[in-house]
Amino acid sequence: MIRKRKKITKMRGSRTVGGGSSKKRRGAGHRGGRGQAGGHKHHWTWIVKYDPEHFGKRGFKRPRKLLKDPKTINLGEIQEKLPELIKEGIAKKEKNIIILDVTSIGYEKVLGRGKITEPLHLKAHEFSTKAEKKIEEAGGKTETI
Repeated sequence: MIRKRKKITKMRGSRTVGGGSSKKRRGAGHRGGRGQAGGHKHHWTWIVKYDPEHFGKRGFKRPRKLLKDPKTINLGEIQEKLPELIKEGIAKKEKNIIILDVTSIGYEKVLGRGKITEPLHLKAHEFSTKAEKKIEEAGGKTETI
């Protein structure tokens, strides 16, 4: 319904201007506090109905010492770096196999991306299953430290 006159002009002269008792319009007393006030007391039924997960905790966080984030290197990268590593003396060539300790170049885990063309004997903390398979197919060995 469209009004011709605003409600306030209609209410001019009345003491409370449509707000009930004059005490009810003051502060936040009539609505039981501002915001989330009374959530544990007089507004408890509202919390239960409309925001049941407001209180309490859910789940847990794993301790930081149990979270692993190993530094990884792919087989393809190892293959590219091999000539330099042999020159520097980090990798050693014995008979027809190249021995390399991956931890000496700052890595902990070997992943299986890329190709290797020569047999390698790699030492690391961890190997992915794909990496182990590729190394053994090329005639090499894996050793977990």
